[in-house]
Amino acid sequence: MLTGGGDCPGLNAVIRAAVRKGERHYGDDFVGFRDGWKGVVEGLTTRLDVETMRGTLPRGGTVLGTSRTNPYKLDGAVERIAGVLDDQGIEAVVAIGGEDTLGVAHRLHQEEGVPLVGVPKTIDNDLSATEVTFGFHTAVQIATDAIDRLHTTAESHDRVMVVEVMGRHAGHIATYAGIAGGAAEILIPEERFDIDEVCRALVARHEKGRYASIVVVAEGAQPAEGSLTLADAEVDQFGHVKLGGIANVLAGEIESRTGFETRVTILGHVQRGGTPTAYDRVLSTRFGIGAIDAVHDGAFGQMVALRADQIVRVPLAEAVGELKTVDPDLVHGVAEVFFG
Repeated sequence: MLTGGGDCPGLNAVIRAAVRKGERHYGDDFVGFRDGWKGVVEGLTTRLDVETMRGTLPRGGTVLGTSRTNPYKLDGAVERIAGVLDDQGIEAVVAIGGEDTLGVAHRLHQEEGVPLVGVPKTIDNDLSATEVTFGFHTAVQIATDAIDRLHTTAESHDRVMVVEVMGRHAGHIATYAGIAGGAAEILIPEERFDIDEVCRALVARHEKGRYASIVVVAEGAQPAEGSLTLADAEVDQFGHVKLGGIANVLAGEIESRTGFETRVTILGHVQRGGTPTAYDRVLSTRFGIGAIDAVHDGAFGQMVALRADQIVRVPLAEAVGELKTVDPDLVHGVAEVFFG
């Protein structure tokens, strides 16, 4: 088993469930690869059994560690993976990750014949093959709690608070937390924002006697062409820009254009850490059991997914083929009713 990409609450619950079902029901022996695909390339392993996984259900992060290593970007790494799996006597791999980790899993299965089963993991909830990913519910709750707390201090000082949440390509966390927290504006990657329109809306709200406002922005939100200029950022091995800091740019623009005192709260990795909600613990457990059952059914090249509250299997190609973005009606039909 391995976990790749960003950590999120519920990873340990997946591992725990797969190990318990595999060991107790099927008589399996497990090897955990440390630090995602890096561990498979370098043969970094750790023991996994029912005893070692005790007490991990409510624990955040991942006991296996993680990384954003892409074997297809490292010379000879794919060949080394085959050798490591053979040396370890590995009969099947359960890869827990998002678009990038599962993209590697898909290629290894298709091109190298590695027997793989995937488990969807993305805090952004942007994998289209599953209705929900574990960790998303926890992140939304953490963001909502923060917004609730920021309302009171914003009202005490008549301030605008810009809250930055996770969401690279999709604004599910921003949209759900913004609606749940009563935000005045929600800015997401799916729709480029016009800073002039944002400021006009805040001024109009101020003129109605609402002197405190919460603006929720996803880290991947982008300004309209010619609206603002953002600095270039580094990229990782999968070609993703290292995000974070859009809230600082927004706050400066809002304050200079409106004259309203504006402050920033970037939740960042707070959303990833700590105890998963009960919902995420249950979903993770179901995914883990579903994954080990898929292994024993020989359903390689498949990923477990949630559809109509049932755990199903879908091809890995479908899992990584298209991102799930925010339904426009959720923004325009629901959230915008409460703007202004």
